[in-house]
Amino acid sequence: MATEPTTGRAAGAAGVVLLTLASGQFLMTLDSSVMNVSIAQVAHDVGTTVTGVQTAITLYTLVMATMMITGGKIGTMIGRRKAFAIGCVIYGAGSLTTALAPNLGVLILGWSVLEGLGAALIMPAIVALVASNFAPAGRPRAYGLVASAGAIAVAMGPLIGGAVTTYWTWRLVFAGEVVVVAVILLLTRRIQDAVPSDRARIDLVGVVLSALGLGMAVFGVLRSSEWGWVRAKPDAPSLWGVSATLLLIIAGLLVVRAFFWWQRRRVERGQEPLVDVALLHNSRLTGGLLMFLFQFLLQAGLFFTIPLYLSVALGLSAFQTGVRLLPLSVALFGAAVAVPKLWPRASPRRVVAIGLVSLLVGIVSLILALDVGAGPEIVTVPLLFAGVGVGALSSQLGAVTVSAVPDELTGEVGGLQNTSTNLGASLGTALAGSVLIGALTTSFLLGVDENSAVPDELADSATVQLAGGIPFLSDADLRSGLTDAGLPAGQVDAVVEENASARIDGLRTSLAVLAVLAAVAVFLTRLVPQRPVGARDPAP
Repeated sequence: MATEPTTGRAAGAAGVVLLTLASGQFLMTLDSSVMNVSIAQVAHDVGTTVTGVQTAITLYTLVMATMMITGGKIGTMIGRRKAFAIGCVIYGAGSLTTALAPNLGVLILGWSVLEGLGAALIMPAIVALVASNFAPAGRPRAYGLVASAGAIAVAMGPLIGGAVTTYWTWRLVFAGEVVVVAVILLLTRRIQDAVPSDRARIDLVGVVLSALGLGMAVFGVLRSSEWGWVRAKPDAPSLWGVSATLLLIIAGLLVVRAFFWWQRRRVERGQEPLVDVALLHNSRLTGGLLMFLFQFLLQAGLFFTIPLYLSVALGLSAFQTGVRLLPLSVALFGAAVAVPKLWPRASPRRVVAIGLVSLLVGIVSLILALDVGAGPEIVTVPLLFAGVGVGALSSQLGAVTVSAVPDELTGEVGGLQNTSTNLGASLGTALAGSVLIGALTTSFLLGVDENSAVPDELADSATVQLAGGIPFLSDADLRSGLTDAGLPAGQVDAVVEENASARIDGLRTSLAVLAVLAAVAVFLTRLVPQRPVGARDPAP
């Protein structure tokens, strides 16, 4: 039988539990943002290419996205605290392996596989453990702080990774994670947990179907910028000209459909499902999961485009880029703490709507501020609005999803929630990148074609060779490449100028798509409950 949350716990003990869970969430999301700013150095140190490291990043995302449902179920079966501790051990082993990795294969084993599997156990357990350790009235604040720890890790990653990589080595980040994991393990005994119910053996067919379906769909999304969404880009895998991205997404969705059928079949036979699909008929839960998907889609899209502008378009170092992202971290943390404390009985629907509107204002203000010649200061106000928006969302959504089901189902909800967030993050990054490269390519090719300083034969050659997509290059890198290719100085200047203008067009277009999606999300907030967590909704 599940234990009741202890409402009269000492503030210090509750603070330790919250710090422990938030630290776990912070670590889970720190790696990707650190690795993104350290790709070149990591590739050099393990004897591979940038593409090789990007493959490791993709696999890390895939492992997490495909195993979250299974990880949540394991936590329900063996106990969430035990799953959390086992996940920490696996994650720590992966961090140590990554820190010592001599080559790409060991890096993939440590980071992509072991850390990904550890995260799949830890993250659903965190969702359930908040419910076990905090009374309903205190859960919005607890979920807000835990969720904001992950979002802050995304913003702080470039700062931490850039500083450590620049002045020491990226390996210290992963070695430091081992120490943090050890401390977290020591503190897990302070965490309360529900007594796990007797469960049947895990549904292995369901595990395979969920992992295969989500894996194909997510991998297709992640490769969209290189392969194209519908029509295959030159030299990309295809079937009758249709991009492998679309084929994988369709195939993945069909397998997911088969997974739902299999789960219903097990329930009808009285067998234990991997996920009770009846949960998805709960409008409160599905509304929260949908908002989670939009939050992480928008968040990931912003964290993709803004660092590109700062580091590539403006040439800032990884450390300087991280410093410029600090306003978002400060605003995010402030909103996540302030909303539950100042408005504990606020309507979740209203808070989520305000958060999405704030995100929309931040995105639109950045679109208006972006221009050729603009400096890094233009991101400050948009990041403040975005931080307030993400913080407001973080303060509500975790409590909304978990409060929709009995406490004994919070582990399964944790798996669904983290699957939704990973899908959103994957889609946000892929969509922002695909639209950015597409708009950049179109704008650049049109610009060089109309620029009188660029000879017709050079413009025609660029149209043929770059039709598949133009890389997002800095002025310095482009100028160096063109000069090495033997182009005259006048032509180099003209091409660099067109590229600078096309970069801004690409960023604006990518952000415009995010703005449209934010507006759609605002409209869909009607799916979020109006009454705060702990209040009873009126009978229909």
